[in-house]
Amino acid sequence: MKLGDYLDKDLVLYDLASATKPEVLEELLAPVGVKYPEMDTDLAVRVLLDRENLGTTGIGDGIAIPHGKLEDLEQVIVVVGRSVSGVDFAALDHKPCAIFFLVLAPEQVAGMHLRILAQVSRVLKDEAFRREFMEAESNEALWKLLEEV
Repeated sequence: MKLGDYLDKDLVLYDLASATKPEVLEELLAPVGVKYPEMDTDLAVRVLLDRENLGTTGIGDGIAIPHGKLEDLEQVIVVVGRSVSGVDFAALDHKPCAIFFLVLAPEQVAGMHLRILAQVSRVLKDEAFRREFMEAESNEALWKLLEEV
């Protein structure tokens, strides 16, 4: 499975401006609402925040992988964002998160959801990839890096 197959250039945010967890989730979902106007992005934010209340998706090393399932969704959606300054995401290592991979999945496709989350985790374990991700100098450079994973 290639993670790049589930990514969309329109859903890669090179420079997040948000300063809080709810703001980051809203900012990550904003282009999803444009691309998929039928999606209730307010509901998606609530689902993601409910998931965060169960336990943070800030896994450490500056990484957060917020994820959730939506009943009316027809396909898996992956949004990637980068925050140069970092955001307090209540990460397990108590450090700010700068790399965000948001995954939304249809309620009925748990297997695919889990495979994508596992692939994201594998890719982000690579310190060189994380460094290149943070050093990308443009949205285009970040997209080129992501296309290959």
